[in-house]
Amino acid sequence: MKSNMIRIGAALAAMAVAAPALAQDLTFWSWRQEDRAAYEQFIDTFEAANPGITVKFETFEAANYNTILATALAGGTGPDVMMVRAYGGLENVATAGYLEELTTDSVPALADFAAPALDAERVRADGKLYAVPFASQTQLVIYNKAIFDANGIEEPQSWDDLVALSQKLKDAGVIPFANGTATAWQNETVTFGLGSSLMGKDFYDALMAGEADFTDERFTSALAEVNAVAQDYFPDGFIGLDYPSAQQLFASGMAGMFIGGSYELATFKGLNPDIELGVFAAPGKTAEDAKLVGLYFDGGYAANAAGANKEASIKFLNYLASQEFGQAFADTLSNISTIPGVTFDNPLLAEVNDLNKSSIPYLMLAHFRYGEPSGSVLIQGEMQKLFSGETTPEAIGEALTTGLAAWYEPFKN
Repeated sequence: MKSNMIRIGAALAAMAVAAPALAQDLTFWSWRQEDRAAYEQFIDTFEAANPGITVKFETFEAANYNTILATALAGGTGPDVMMVRAYGGLENVATAGYLEELTTDSVPALADFAAPALDAERVRADGKLYAVPFASQTQLVIYNKAIFDANGIEEPQSWDDLVALSQKLKDAGVIPFANGTATAWQNETVTFGLGSSLMGKDFYDALMAGEADFTDERFTSALAEVNAVAQDYFPDGFIGLDYPSAQQLFASGMAGMFIGGSYELATFKGLNPDIELGVFAAPGKTAEDAKLVGLYFDGGYAANAAGANKEASIKFLNYLASQEFGQAFADTLSNISTIPGVTFDNPLLAEVNDLNKSSIPYLMLAHFRYGEPSGSVLIQGEMQKLFSGETTPEAIGEALTTGLAAWYEPFKN
């Protein structure tokens, strides 16, 4: 009997030694429902390298995600790890004290991230970092290479080139741009995906320095040019054309171009595996003007400050900040990872990554979503009115400047 007890004790002791020191179940929330299969692969890789930690991936509808997340965190039922929006969308959660501050001590890889990517995950009030940046997105023009080749069209170097090639497509019976503006946020995409080079970096720098506002002629003239292209070269009835329908129009080969984000590339290949895509930055007035894309950072990974499994959560965040993960993210999701050292086998992604070197921030998201009314809400509504012939670019400049003056200090003077 005594020898049996000794053997049982020894077995239990061996089991205790063999058991992982960190046995925790994590919940991981996201709004990226379409990426579930990829994230489950990423999680399998993490779990294989970290026995004892399991990660349950849960997704929610994107439009209501911020509200769902904030409500759950406030009620003490939030996830251990979560995807959070960048810029103003981050601040709404972080300033409530729900997120764990991240440092290079807790996540050493953050020391090598680009400053603009990290700034998207900081809170302005305290300057602290609360999330690992996960992707950049680029607003540009996507085109159907077969249609361009069939019509002898090359990427435009000036605004006149863009207009001329659009007319050539129209004359050939091809819809030049597939975009519609019935879905509100598409108005913003069209404005800055097509107009960033026209606005120019000098305008952006002056705006950020408090030396210009949205009544500036560089901004309003860009809106006028964008509107002219929309009126002449968007689909008939584009004001009533919603986002999914516009995507289908382009993917089906009925239109030559689509103004959108780099996130569209994987979508279009999914809709039409045979489509051959190209990308370019919409040009400025002349061929000598800098060709600028609109760039922003699309959220981050954060840990629950009140989570019961914080040690495992930080371990998981370190994986999400690793080059191993960044490479898998880029390869699997055809997206631009913010993690340093990631390479892009997909030539389109490599091209987008190069275009990002000449960019200005996607303006309203990066700088004017920190108060109410937000710049995005204002520009979306105002551009819809412009496309409908109900306002002017100059009136939009006044409306934006006046509206944002409710909370944006430089415009209060």
